[in-house]
Amino acid sequence: MVDRQTIDAWQKAPRLNAFAPFFERTARGLGGMPDLGTPEPDLSLLEFDLDSMVFWDTHRRLWGNFDNHYFASIPYRLEEECRMGAAMLAFALGAWGRRRQAAAVYTLGAGAGTLARALARLGDGRLTTLCCSPTEGNRISFFAQRGSEHAHFHHGPFFELDDERYATDENLRPFRDGYDIVLEDTTFQMYGRDREAQLSVIAPRIRVGGLLIQVQKLIDPDIKAYFARERQKDEDFKSRYFSQTQIVAKKREVLDTMADYQVDLETTISALRPYFSYSVGTWNSGNFYTIVSSNSAASLRDFVSSMVKPAIPEEFCYEQLPLVFAPETAPPLGEQWVWRAARPAGGF
Repeated sequence: MVDRQTIDAWQKAPRLNAFAPFFERTARGLGGMPDLGTPEPDLSLLEFDLDSMVFWDTHRRLWGNFDNHYFASIPYRLEEECRMGAAMLAFALGAWGRRRQAAAVYTLGAGAGTLARALARLGDGRLTTLCCSPTEGNRISFFAQRGSEHAHFHHGPFFELDDERYATDENLRPFRDGYDIVLEDTTFQMYGRDREAQLSVIAPRIRVGGLLIQVQKLIDPDIKAYFARERQKDEDFKSRYFSQTQIVAKKREVLDTMADYQVDLETTISALRPYFSYSVGTWNSGNFYTIVSSNSAASLRDFVSSMVKPAIPEEFCYEQLPLVFAPETAPPLGEQWVWRAARPAGGF
């Protein structure tokens, strides 16, 4: 249980205050939009994998305004969304097949919940999804292109979803017995640095054998390396979509403050260990990481091995992936981790 003082601090955090106007304008398409082009995935980096391409085709039909901003801001994050989304769908369908009841997926952050809506549409009743956002513009975008009656939305921050809310809110009825996958997408860094307290809100909601996926921007103990990667992001990627004026404006309005709430990789893994036996880093783009955690070695291995290799040019990736984090007290993860081979369209 998170104490009242911590909740009060989160309510006063930038996401709900200083950053709120930026997110509202962007979600409504009134600002923050790329002025030099619209992001699309480089499917050759995904080796034209059919599962990833099917996910992308569904995903792009459900985009809201915020998607244009988000995927133009983080190098090769759109390719990662396709790769990760295809793996999430396969994992959720596996959970449905074992239990013969709908799997449950929850995304916190993630703008208007396009990933969650795409999964619900592709699952066609075999999985149900929830996303949350405190931004009214994201709520409007969600219902403008809901995509599936199995996609649900909570208009508010992640920490509002406590035991009482789950017990009384009819919108949350499908999720009262937990989730097979929870995705935290660059959300915690908007509210504070206490990752363990933030995880205490969502980790207990994950079912036995389930997964937590986190997309986080991490600070680097080598501050020069951190800023070098930031320059690479701005100069070699964001400049394809945003004018220099827009890049500077966002840095001034959001990024400078957000850096104060970022933590490093060591802190991230330390915060996960009270809740999860295993964590694996599956993606790195400059200062951004995807980390997948579970208490089931089998579930984690099934998920990671269902992903094609990271779809990102070598110069943007600074880690040897996958990165396996397992404490000595946990049972060994065993054999070497491998990505699955791409399944090109037309290949059998």
